[in-house]
Amino acid sequence: MSFIKTTEQDSNYNNLEQMSVKELLVNINKEDKTVPLAVEKVLPQIEKLIEQIVLKLKSGGRLFYIGAGTSGRLGIVDASECPPTFGVPHEMVIGLIAGGDKAIRKAVEFAEDSINQGWKDLQNYSISKHDIVIGIAASGTTPYVIKALKECNSNNIVTGSISCNKNSPLSLTANFPVDIVVGPEFVTGSSRMKAGTAQKLVLNMLTTSSMIKLGKVKGNKMVDMQLSNNKLIDRGVKMIMSELNIDEQKAKDLLKKNYNVRSSINAYNTYHNGN
Repeated sequence: MSFIKTTEQDSNYNNLEQMSVKELLVNINKEDKTVPLAVEKVLPQIEKLIEQIVLKLKSGGRLFYIGAGTSGRLGIVDASECPPTFGVPHEMVIGLIAGGDKAIRKAVEFAEDSINQGWKDLQNYSISKHDIVIGIAASGTTPYVIKALKECNSNNIVTGSISCNKNSPLSLTANFPVDIVVGPEFVTGSSRMKAGTAQKLVLNMLTTSSMIKLGKVKGNKMVDMQLSNNKLIDRGVKMIMSELNIDEQKAKDLLKKNYNVRSSINAYNTYHNGN
């Protein structure tokens, strides 16, 4: 299979410094509009990967993201949002980045070029065949990620990938690859732009769809979310009012007693169905 690194191809635009701010915005927006269409083309690949994620999580396994630079940060963001959004344990979805936690804020030179560190980082979590590991790399050529997935494959650990180049080394390594080909970036090689947006869209799909299939959403509501601020508490009260058709004070009392929207609804139904 041929491999063309479209993420590094020359931009469709030139003389960017001569454009007005409006021209820059119009053209960036024009390029951004192509990203959802590129994601749409690979929905079958995404579906297969989600089915594997659900299978592993239902069996008590964990979902790992592993990446470098922007890709690694996107994985960490997605993983970190699962506990507050869906009320799952922090250890269910884990994001790893080349260079460790300090690389979340500042680039760590040559961290992505380390061949063996990715697998070492996974081993720190006692990775096993019960888990699933998804490598994220816009180029699909990051050594840190590719070698980690190869080691996973050798240890019967299911692997997936998110890349923005067709038939990349990473895609050919993963059991369930997702290749979103977004084409050249507005600024040549700046894969934090269209490629990063594409990766974020797919990550949203992976965890949101998986959590829905795990029963973490009722109707269209996040009934297991963590009530970590006043905004979320107010949202929880409104959910309970809507679901049970009760007034605000009763909903507040239920939530205060049960600390969770789902638990509040279940407690109310259990009491009233039993009387």
